[in-house]
Amino acid sequence: MKLSFNTMIGAVAGLAMAGLATAAVAGDISGAGASFPYPIYSKWATAYKGASGVGLNYQSIGSGGGIAQIKAKTVTFGATDMPLSGKELDASGLAQFPTVVGGIVPIVNISGIHAGQLSLDGPTLAKIFLGQIGNWSDPAIKALNPGVSLPNQAIVVVHRSDGSGTTFGFANYLSKVSPTWDDKVGAATSIEWPVGIGAKGNEGVASNVAQTGGSIGYVEMAYATQNKLAFTGMVNKSGAKIQPSLKAFQAAAANADWASVPGFGVILTDQTGADTWPITSATFILVYKQPSDPKATGEALKFFSWAYKNGDAMAEALDYVPLPDSVTQLIEQSWSQIQTQ
Repeated sequence: MKLSFNTMIGAVAGLAMAGLATAAVAGDISGAGASFPYPIYSKWATAYKGASGVGLNYQSIGSGGGIAQIKAKTVTFGATDMPLSGKELDASGLAQFPTVVGGIVPIVNISGIHAGQLSLDGPTLAKIFLGQIGNWSDPAIKALNPGVSLPNQAIVVVHRSDGSGTTFGFANYLSKVSPTWDDKVGAATSIEWPVGIGAKGNEGVASNVAQTGGSIGYVEMAYATQNKLAFTGMVNKSGAKIQPSLKAFQAAAANADWASVPGFGVILTDQTGADTWPITSATFILVYKQPSDPKATGEALKFFSWAYKNGDAMAEALDYVPLPDSVTQLIEQSWSQIQTQ
C-alpha cells in the first residue's frame, strides 16, 4: 500500500493534535522523532500491522524532539538523522543504529522551472541560505544554468523551525563546502538561520515552498516527489552535475564503514565520486540498553528486524537506500547489549 503525501500530512496532523501523552493501542510500538524517515516508517508500519497485528504509533516531530522524548522515556524509541556521539550514547545509556539512507534535496517554486531543470553547487547554495544571493537572476545561478530562463524574482528561503536532523545534514554539507557558513552558522539540529521563514517538519517546508512563489527549501527526497515539487540538481565534490536518485544516494553510501563509528553514526555528506549525491544522510534509531519496559523495546526491535528483511522494495519505491545485509547483520548482533525481557 503506497501512502499519498496528503495521507501522510493528515496522519502527522492527527498525531500532533492527539499529543505525545496519548496512549497507543495496547501492544503497539511507540516512537517519535525525525520526519526524514516518516514516509518509509509509515509504509513499513502498514505492512507490519498486516503481518503481525502490531501497530506503530510514530510521531513525526523532528530529530530534536525524538532525542528529547527518548531521553525523557516517554517513547520506546527515538529517531534522529543526526547521530549521537559515542560519548553521548554512553552517558545516556542508549544504543543507536541506522535504518535506511536517503537524500536531502533543495526544492524550488519558480514559475516555468521543472524538477531537475535547475542546478546549484554547494557554495552558491550556501550563499542563498546566508542571504548573500537574493534573486534568481543572480550571475552565480545563471553561470551554473546556461540556457535556463531565470526570472528577476526575489528568493524566499524556507527552513526548518524545529530541531531537525534534516537541518543537521543540510547544514553539515554547507559547512563542508562554505567556510563562511561553517564560521557563521555551523551544523546542528537547531541553528541560527541568517535569513528565511521557518516551518515545522519536512512536511511544513514542503507545504510552504509549494505555496510560495520564488521560494527555496530543503526536504528528504520522498517529500519532493510525492508533493510534486521541483527539486534541483547539484554539482558534487567531484565536479559532476548530478540529479537526486536512488542510484546517487547508493553511490554516496557505498563506501561507508559503519562499524568504525560508535552507534554506526556515519556522516554521508559531500562524498567523493562522480555519481554521488552530495547531501546524503542515514537516519537512526535510539533505544535504551536497559529500558524501563524491556518487552516494549523487544517489540520495537522485532519491527526493525522485520523491516530489514522485508522492507527493501518498499524503501526503494520511496527513494530510500536499504542497508546491505552485511550491515543489518552487524546491527542485529549489536542488539545483544539491549535488554528485551
